[in-house]
Amino acid sequence: MMERDPQQRYNHAISQVSPSLREILIQIPDRIKQDAQEVRLRVGRPVVISGSFQTYFITKEGAVVSLMRQGLLTASLEQLEETFQAMCGYSVYSYQNDIKNGFLTILGGHRVGICGTAVFHNGEMTGIRDISSLNIRISRQISGAADQLLQKLQGDVEGLLLAGAPCSGKTTILRDLARQLSTGRSGSLKKVVVVDERGELGGVCGGICHNDLGLSDVLNGYPKGEGILQAVRCLSPDVVICDEVGNLGDISAIEEGLNAGVAMVASIHAGSLQELRRRKQAQRLLQTGAFSRIALLETSRTPGKIQGIYKVGEKDVEADGMSVGDSGGRGGGIFASA
Repeated sequence: MMERDPQQRYNHAISQVSPSLREILIQIPDRIKQDAQEVRLRVGRPVVISGSFQTYFITKEGAVVSLMRQGLLTASLEQLEETFQAMCGYSVYSYQNDIKNGFLTILGGHRVGICGTAVFHNGEMTGIRDISSLNIRISRQISGAADQLLQKLQGDVEGLLLAGAPCSGKTTILRDLARQLSTGRSGSLKKVVVVDERGELGGVCGGICHNDLGLSDVLNGYPKGEGILQAVRCLSPDVVICDEVGNLGDISAIEEGLNAGVAMVASIHAGSLQELRRRKQAQRLLQTGAFSRIALLETSRTPGKIQGIYKVGEKDVEADGMSVGDSGGRGGGIFASA
């Protein structure tokens, strides 16, 4: 697998950070930029860069250290507010729907988690004020990220649910799957529609997809349920790809898509088979019949690595509803069919 310009992606991800912080963050060594997965800014606290295996701190002089100590670079309230405003294009109101859900997606598909004080109106959360921390998750565009998965499944990913913990590589693999399926690199050419509710998959801005999704059609900003139905009714896809499914609207739309003969590829948060089994939305998703296999990813320390492929509803499923052997896409079970 080869990641495209990791240093450039880091530089791009911090491009809207307050200039007084950015001028220091931009000077860190390229090897740290290449390893960086997240940049965390907290009011009055040291700036933290999280890598694959290590956490980094930055001194006020720009040196990179691995332990907390005196003289570290910190973020002020003013710097955080300046960063937040820039990430919203100086129009916070236009981003309220995303903000109330706790995140922003900025140009390039980089996702920014937001912490602050919840604002409620008539019992409903309408936004966040007094921003206290921002977590910039650096979007990865890795050519070949889906190779291992495609090899295990012999190129057939239809009806696939991709499960993994945060930062395990789900979104990165979905991007590469969309590219390979839609361009025939997977072995057969598919009409692919990507439903990109949070803008992370395609990184669309001004109608331009800044991540390489091949010849996929991208429904950017559509709620997943509405996007799936739009794809089925108007775009005649062979495969619909979307990230982080699970609510009732998603499930109903997936059922309708299945009835129309559309194959689904989607992801869900679950760090283990046991966690997946405990999640009610996972049970509901599997009961739709849209997913015949589950690919479980390893931890965030080995992003993109497949721990195992498991079939859904095998006759030899154990009494507790799952078996944990790696089937390689050819056997073994996880959840019994409803």
